[in-house]
Amino acid sequence: MNGGDYYIPAAAMWVALAFKVPALRANWRDPLLRSVCALLALAGAVFAFAAPPTISAVNRFTGIPNVSAPLVYCLITAFSASCLILIVNWRGGPPEETRRVSRLWIRGYAAVVVALVVLFVLGDAPEERLRDLDTFYASTPYIREMIVLYLVAHNVAAVVMVAMCWRWALQVRGWLRTGLTIIVIGYLFNLSYDVTKFAAIGARWAGTDWDGLSTYLAPPLASAGALVSSVGFVLPLVCQRAADHWQVWATYRQLGTLWHELQRAASDRTTAVRIAWWSPADLRVTQRESDIHDGFLTIGPWFDAGLRADAYARAVAGGADEVTAEAVADAAMVAAAVRARRADLDAGTAEIDQEHPAAPVARPRDLVRISHALRHSPVVAAARREAARSESGPHGRSFEN
Repeated sequence: MNGGDYYIPAAAMWVALAFKVPALRANWRDPLLRSVCALLALAGAVFAFAAPPTISAVNRFTGIPNVSAPLVYCLITAFSASCLILIVNWRGGPPEETRRVSRLWIRGYAAVVVALVVLFVLGDAPEERLRDLDTFYASTPYIREMIVLYLVAHNVAAVVMVAMCWRWALQVRGWLRTGLTIIVIGYLFNLSYDVTKFAAIGARWAGTDWDGLSTYLAPPLASAGALVSSVGFVLPLVCQRAADHWQVWATYRQLGTLWHELQRAASDRTTAVRIAWWSPADLRVTQRESDIHDGFLTIGPWFDAGLRADAYARAVAGGADEVTAEAVADAAMVAAAVRARRADLDAGTAEIDQEHPAAPVARPRDLVRISHALRHSPVVAAARREAARSESGPHGRSFEN
């Protein structure tokens, strides 16, 4: 693998991190978000500092041969810890238990990082090795222990991650299950990396040369494992956010029929507040709901409880459940009230029939159902036709069954 094979995935990780930084600044106390950002930052750092050109540059800058080795090993160890901490925070549970387990992993892998640095200082690795340090110094005191320690720490994290994610994936569905499955696949690559490294080092101890496993096969496995597992971590979060965003826009569109219906009644009194087209979807939904409730207030005096009761009975008779029938009844009442108000205004009178009290305004959670009923319900269509026939004479407040 050349430098580009390392720098391209490093850049990809840091670009993903850049998109997360604004959310991190706004929600610094969110442990899950912090864990995701730490994972992306460390994954990018591992790729960047493991590249042979970077290894050579760091060694040359510090003047210490092979000082990049403990640096890369420490970054790999920290990345392994960040994956474990992320999965702990992601799965959730009692906050105290989550914090306790996270602290245990942090302390354990922090101790490994300190040990790696100490072992390198105690050892002697005078000849710079950019690609095969693990096998070249496999029998050197202290350096040997440093190499084995980082591989064991990495292997423990990989085994734990595979077990935790696979067990969790069997309990969930959707994007979360997909992400966990991808993480398991990524960590199987990481386990393969550990196996090839241990095999090459063991061969050195046995007097056999399997260096090619460590030098040429292990790095692509590590790169694939880090990339795949990082995708597994990020994908469910991104897809869930996209799904939530899509649901908000769907709600906005679904409210359109009801909103346009009420705008007919409000057009002679007020002008709806306009918001910029680039405004967030949730703000647009809030504005549309506010306009709808303002419209309810405008036509409230024309709401007819008797007509609503008739529409409810017809909807139930047609096989609608209670919730749907309530929405159909509200929609029929709204449609008739809009036309009744327009007829009164066109006639130059604001006389209101007080025989039937105004019906209660629909609750916010019913708005989408009401909008759907306005567009699709035959009961509402019948209410519209009756209201249209009544516009030329006294306003009827019900329609025939």
